Amino acid sequence: MPVRSQLQPYGATVSGVKISVVIIAQDEQRTVGRVLEAVRPIAWEVILVDSGSTDQTKEIASEQGAKVIHQDWLGYSAQKNFAMSQATGDWLLSLDADEVITPELAAEIKELFVAGIPAGVNGYKIPRLFFIGETAIKRGGFYPDSQLRLIRRSTGHFKDRIVHESISISGKTIELSNPMYHYAYKDLQQYEQTMEKYARLSAQHYFSQKFSPWRAHILNEALHPMWTFFYRFIIRQGFLDGMLCLKLNLIYADYVRKKIHYLRELSTQQTRS
Repeated sequence: MPVRSQLQPYGATVSGVKISVVIIAQDEQRTVGRVLEAVRPIAWEVILVDSGSTDQTKEIASEQGAKVIHQDWLGYSAQKNFAMSQATGDWLLSLDADEVITPELAAEIKELFVAGIPAGVNGYKIPRLFFIGETAIKRGGFYPDSQLRLIRRSTGHFKDRIVHESISISGKTIELSNPMYHYAYKDLQQYEQTMEKYARLSAQHYFSQKFSPWRAHILNEALHPMWTFFYRFIIRQGFLDGMLCLKLNLIYADYVRKKIHYLRELSTQQTRS
């Protein structure tokens, strides 16, 4: 087996500001190397919290100079909050192990700190460009999909959700112009399988909350997916991205249907028990 070279730890500062990049991962060798290399110009440190990879994720991260920490899976929100708690920088950039910042985004982040952060601003939203394999999907409701990911340390946390977690912060937020690339799925089959999992997790989330009867109603199951498809494929111009976006929008509309259906199943099971 060839010996791989160990890169230097990160150690970059931007106008004296230290940015900690925090990542959660499990079996992400397909993309994690690109993620880690892309943040090198701006990262003071990279914390990668691994929940039990059996591929080369941990080795790739260590070779790139990241600090790798094992943590058994706590759930999406709790795992990301744990990762943020390990950071020492002034600002935190929370990424998934399939999200690659572009050189233009890295330059924009540098410019923020050179110019000075406006008073009261504690976070920045980053547009996210969705990929299937190496194909970017720019329409159909998949872009800009802006995510709050760059925050001042100790001003925010991921809200407690089973799935589709997001950061809540105190203070103002601003949206950046340049995107990160989201290499989430290698193909349509993986996307469809993941959306099935997300539909069940989403149903569990809403079931654990107080929800209106309409959310689980059979008419909602029929109407909401149709509107979702029309909105994304026609109004958000998914048709301009061709057959691939058609298939993605159909899968997404079916995800909407399934999470309503699974919520009704849970509600019916509770009534019968």
